[in-house]
Amino acid sequence: MSFFRSAVLSCAAVVVLTSGVLAPQVKSGPSVVEARIQRIQDSIVPGTLVKGEAVQTKKLSDLMSELHVPGVSIAVIHNGEIEWARGFGVTRTGGPPVTSEKLFQAASISKPVTALAVLHLVQSGKLDLDTDVNKYLKSWKVPENEFTAKKKVTLRELLTHTAGTTVHGFPGYAAGSPVPTLVQVLNGEKPANTPAIRVDTLPGTNWSYSGGGYVIIQQLLEDVTGKPFPKIMQELVLGPIGMTHSTYQQPLPAARLPEAATPYDQSGQPIVGGPHTYPEMAPAGLWTTPSDLARYAIEVQRALAGKSNRVISAATARKMLTAGIKHWGLGPVTGGSDGHPYFGHGGANEGFQCNLIVYENGDGAIIMANSDRGGALGEEIQRTIAYEYKWPDFQPTEHTVAKIDPTVFDAYAGAYLVGRQYMTMSREGERFYAHLTGQQPVEIFPQSDHEFFFKTVDAQLTFKAGPDGKATQVTLRQNGNDQAGTRLNDSETKLVTESQAAAPKKFKDQTEDPRTEAVLRQLLDDMRRGEPRYDQIMPSLANFLREDLPGIQGQMKQLGAVKAISFKRVGPGGSDIYQVKFENGEVECRIMLASDGKIVLLGFS
Repeated sequence: MSFFRSAVLSCAAVVVLTSGVLAPQVKSGPSVVEARIQRIQDSIVPGTLVKGEAVQTKKLSDLMSELHVPGVSIAVIHNGEIEWARGFGVTRTGGPPVTSEKLFQAASISKPVTALAVLHLVQSGKLDLDTDVNKYLKSWKVPENEFTAKKKVTLRELLTHTAGTTVHGFPGYAAGSPVPTLVQVLNGEKPANTPAIRVDTLPGTNWSYSGGGYVIIQQLLEDVTGKPFPKIMQELVLGPIGMTHSTYQQPLPAARLPEAATPYDQSGQPIVGGPHTYPEMAPAGLWTTPSDLARYAIEVQRALAGKSNRVISAATARKMLTAGIKHWGLGPVTGGSDGHPYFGHGGANEGFQCNLIVYENGDGAIIMANSDRGGALGEEIQRTIAYEYKWPDFQPTEHTVAKIDPTVFDAYAGAYLVGRQYMTMSREGERFYAHLTGQQPVEIFPQSDHEFFFKTVDAQLTFKAGPDGKATQVTLRQNGNDQAGTRLNDSETKLVTESQAAAPKKFKDQTEDPRTEAVLRQLLDDMRRGEPRYDQIMPSLANFLREDLPGIQGQMKQLGAVKAISFKRVGPGGSDIYQVKFENGEVECRIMLASDGKIVLLGFS
């Protein structure tokens, strides 16, 4: 179950904005570059521009404060070179400024860098992309089952998330916690905090993001080379490319900790004990800087153009960036048009979020932040860079506000189930609002009598009316994806609206609903047994749970019994957020109950 994410949430914090030092490879005139940096720093553009209206921008420092992001580091590639690299904010509250040389955890951006090592060994004839990986694995083997009996797992499938392997991502290990061996992670054995990595669908047939697949790659590389993974990566990729600040060592050596930013959670509190340790190095363990990641990206660009073969050749680079299922290449995701293709990857570790997006033929940006809200900040910065450098993608969408009779909106007012969450529509005079359960109400604007858009995030709503003129459904379009929502009946609408109305006070007081922990505990147990009590869930939400139950039940069985549930906080939209510890892992759960006790919001991450 997923959450609707927008860039409009705001909180309060104090952040000092400071600047680092320009990277040496400046190709444009210094005054031109400085002017660009200043515009980006002073004028973060919104996701939507309205024709005829002045652009409502924000200062980067203000946005960082709203989102509780202490520091962010940025590198911009222009015409195939690092045009500038600079840090903003601080490495920790009250601490030194972020500079372009400060280390951040790259999280899942570790994967496409790992992929270069695999492809280098493939190119040299030591590995084959389409051979059964068990022929290379020595310390551990992919367990045989009904799926592997029909089709063996290959490196090509592991790199492209099509191997059918489990475990989406990894929470890491807090300071002082025991850290498992790689084989313990693969088998889900204590002290590993994630389930065993197994094949649960026929390899090569479906796409399902799997950090677990890259753990298998890590073990395979160690078995084939006989070397520790950080040494493999240093010799094959980091050293040859010149990523001099980067390392896959986990934990980061104590002597290098002063080089690293301190991670923070979404409410602006430091992660207890500092950075988590990730023995799952291939999918999540890289410590690096935006400048070093820019060097990785430029090396791929140059290899693709036949200008460098320090790690891979032009032919191998083209294979790497050839889109497969879900536009996934051999490591990075791909996108763009035929004339302007790009590759990239995002990342989110505990207290760190980052993004890399680079066009094959020139420009790009890498943004790294030391906060769980760094992804929202990164989207804003990336959009502003795209706007400044006139990229063909990622720029704000322009709309025109249409003049409509405000009473038209009365036919759309009510509650809808959009995706897995409820959204209510309301009118206040001549203004219209959309309110997603778990978030704050957001004003929407008409571009026709049945189409509306948000100014604060790049998203649109389209209503479809029935024979009586009243809307029967709404479609939310965001980030190129459509989600259809059905209108609820009057009784469900009443419960949803009441829950939303109570949310602001609940969030302000940070008061846990005394009912939610017991309901959540019972629900988790019921889902593990495959017998949820659907009468305790809002009917429309229960329908989705029925559809998702087989997959959820499998995950619950892998996680094992619930060991502890601890209340963390109340979210901005009024949901209670809990940390749930299982025998074999941890999950953050969001839950909200209606006045009659039924579950009105449910989410896992």
